[in-house]
Amino acid sequence: MSETKPFIISKTLVMEAYKLVKANAGAAGIDQQTLEDFDRNLKSNLYKIWNRMSSGSYFPPPVKAVSIPKKSGGERILGIPTVSDRIAQMIVKLMFEPIVEPHFHQNSYAYRPNRSALDAVGITRQRCWKYDWVLEFDIKGLFDNIDHDLLMKAVRKHTDNKWVILYIERWLKAPLQLKDGILVTRNAGVPQGGVISPVLANLFLHYVFDTWMTRKYPSMPWCRYSDDGLIHCNTEQDAQHLLTNLKKRFEECSLMLHPDKTKIIYCKDGSRKGKYKETKFDFLGYTFRPRLVKNSKRSSMFISFTPAVSQAALKSMKATIRQWNIRNRTDLELGDIAKMYNPVIRGWLAYYGKYSPSALYQFCRHFNKTLVAWGMRKYKELAGHKTRTTIFIEKIVKETPELFVHWNKGMIGAFA
Repeated sequence: MSETKPFIISKTLVMEAYKLVKANAGAAGIDQQTLEDFDRNLKSNLYKIWNRMSSGSYFPPPVKAVSIPKKSGGERILGIPTVSDRIAQMIVKLMFEPIVEPHFHQNSYAYRPNRSALDAVGITRQRCWKYDWVLEFDIKGLFDNIDHDLLMKAVRKHTDNKWVILYIERWLKAPLQLKDGILVTRNAGVPQGGVISPVLANLFLHYVFDTWMTRKYPSMPWCRYSDDGLIHCNTEQDAQHLLTNLKKRFEECSLMLHPDKTKIIYCKDGSRKGKYKETKFDFLGYTFRPRLVKNSKRSSMFISFTPAVSQAALKSMKATIRQWNIRNRTDLELGDIAKMYNPVIRGWLAYYGKYSPSALYQFCRHFNKTLVAWGMRKYKELAGHKTRTTIFIEKIVKETPELFVHWNKGMIGAFA
């Protein structure tokens, strides 16, 4: 090991990190450099990252603050690193994540390999059938309030790699640059949008919640997806007692439960007869509540506490369709529209149609009505004739049911 290169970082690792960052795409940071710009001088740019990180002279630039709307209202601030910084973070992630990942709990689902939000929805569905009560909790501003000292204590517990520790510390201190150029110093939190941030957030909550919960309440199954979590309880009293202690635990670790998004829910179904105020909750785009479902074995109906796409998710999908402005794209043919938007529709159906797919009827109907509106503008002979246009589109459905994904999946829906 030479004096000029105190840290051994392979160039192969740098290239692997670059390929992953490129595959993930992403916006430019404060330097306005895009991935395309970076690629124009790829060899030199990658060498600079390797050289500076290997010598210990790499200091991350400020992250670009970008406001995005929350589905629940308000705004969330994302911190967008530069392309070079994303690659540097990926290098550290590739070293650090394999070390901590085996220690993470099986009930932690977010930002982890081979785990998904649908896995979390599925296990929650099963547990709601077994337990009468759920404590739903949400951590207010998790990414903004992670305690740096506690986090670094957890980092050092799992690695003694000096350059991994050094650069994680530097990323925690990197300032946030606002739209007007003002730099905001960060004394807590990790930038939501950073490559390394999800692993660090999971590590922090692994000790703040996951291991604490497993140790203190081993008989209560739980599921956590980043800052959203669910804990299943046998009685309301158990849930109330747990909520009191959970608040204390988070406060001890400089975190706070969201007062409006943390509540206790009764999983009411056909056999649970109690009357309570809260009998539904939203989790990962699904609403869990009592629903009339069919018993496939007995061909009978019964009330079950089960998930289906939430109204918030449906509203978001409809808003996205409106943004596409399909009804005014008279320059396109129907096949062009299908080619452009089928990939998104396919993703929606795969995710939100996993449980109670019939609840997506609203979405299918909305999209079909958009196609009718497009048809009336596209063809002069159909202008102002909604019924004739509907018949025209329905004829296309019969002739080419594979054209749109939801037609092909047997979820055609109404057109009027």
